[in-house]
Amino acid sequence: MSKKIIRTEKAPAPVGSYNQAIAAAGKMMFVAGQIALDPNTGAIVGEGDVKKQTEQVMANLEAILVAGGASFADVVRTTIFLADMNDFAAVNAVYAKYFDEATAPARACVQVSRLPKDVLVEIDCIAVVSS
Repeated sequence: MSKKIIRTEKAPAPVGSYNQAIAAAGKMMFVAGQIALDPNTGAIVGEGDVKKQTEQVMANLEAILVAGGASFADVVRTTIFLADMNDFAAVNAVYAKYFDEATAPARACVQVSRLPKDVLVEIDCIAVVSS
């Protein structure tokens, strides 16, 4: 994959583990939103604990990326959906473990009125892998 970080001082600097934009070339993989479901049992992981839920979400994303021949290094865009924006710092702390700030993907984060199975966080991503 060819990936270039886009940064300009003419737009606001990132305030977390993301970049303003990523230019990428290769095969695109669109990973559906993942919630904190244990893949073996189908049960919610970390009921009421946004950090534990985020860890499970990231594990689920990683498993799908690997199955598609990619890794977090190939991710160019993520969207984080939160049930409560007050959980942003906790989610961002876990998320930052998976992405180096210098090369992190572009990202959006929004609060929504409700998520599937009443979880606290859902994350989707787009990766670009070498053809």
